[in-house]
Amino acid sequence: MGDYDAPFGHGEVSFTDVRLPLSAFIGGPGRGFEIAQGRLGPGRIHHCMRLIGSAEKALKLLCERGLSRKAFGKPLVKLNGNPDVIANARIGIEQARLLTLKAAWLMDTKGIMGAMSEVSQIKVVAPNVAQQVVDAAIQMHGGGGLSDDFPLTRMLAMARVLRLADGPDEVHRGLIAKFELMKYR
Repeated sequence: MGDYDAPFGHGEVSFTDVRLPLSAFIGGPGRGFEIAQGRLGPGRIHHCMRLIGSAEKALKLLCERGLSRKAFGKPLVKLNGNPDVIANARIGIEQARLLTLKAAWLMDTKGIMGAMSEVSQIKVVAPNVAQQVVDAAIQMHGGGGLSDDFPLTRMLAMARVLRLADGPDEVHRGLIAKFELMKYR
């Protein structure tokens, strides 16, 4: 989305005609997907923790801007539905934080298989919450929110990208539904 992830971006690697000796295999032939899935859980949790921090920063900027700027003789935070925007941002961040904490706890206590649904849940919730909160902060900043004067556009791009990284929302929703339906079969 117009910016490389610091410091060097993400690489693209192509493997053609690669052969490895059996001694180089981790876990054995055909187990690569299993190993990758086991490692994705902690990475996904890490992404969600970063998104929650980003949403916190965006809410801070939103509140500071809303308190310091006036329109129609009032601080922006007192105009229209802005108190609801602030409250909904706080609620969303806390929901994402608690669900992420639960997913991390399940990873620690039950492993990836015991946390699959919750990891998929946070991969839907955290980026969406961050995207909504950052968007609200941009709105509070007006045109300045779209500039490089504030970190908001970079934060919005990160949240949007992480809605695709490790699988799009629809894939995670499908897994969540699958795990939920298994309880009733």
